[in-house]
Amino acid sequence: FRESFRPFAPSILEEDVSTWFEFEDRSPYMLMVAPVALEKLLTPKNEKNATGIEQLNQIRSVVPAITHVDNSARIQTVSSTTNPKFYNLIKNFKNKTQTPLLINTSFNIRGEPIVCNPEDAYRCFMGTDMDILVLENFVLLKENQPTEHLKNYKQDFELD
Repeated sequence: FRESFRPFAPSILEEDVSTWFEFEDRSPYMLMVAPVALEKLLTPKNEKNATGIEQLNQIRSVVPAITHVDNSARIQTVSSTTNPKFYNLIKNFKNKTQTPLLINTSFNIRGEPIVCNPEDAYRCFMGTDMDILVLENFVLLKENQPTEHLKNYKQDFELD
């Protein structure tokens, strides 16, 4: 339930970053912004006529959730030495999909502070459309949670 002007960020295997972005360095903390590689861009339909929210909703690349309106992305590179669990998760995803990146974002919704502990994570999980929450070695499926824990954040704010 984030604002539409805030795209997600890509977490990408360090060795694949230059294939997907015009970037050849490391960015382990999502601090660097770089253009999406030209071969990953798409030509949006009706781009010249789009304005406001329509322009924000244009599909600009093969990875639209992370592509900003200017065709850039805020990159997090993931290394096997500094973050082996996350690296292995992305590596396994790449092996199945040929895509070496996952979307990443701050863990909160509009109007709420960043999740700081497992209780915050569970509460946010139960109030969003997420299906699965993974906390360390624990995997929680929404369908297995008590229905009285569900919260509807959509009532708290107007979506774009």
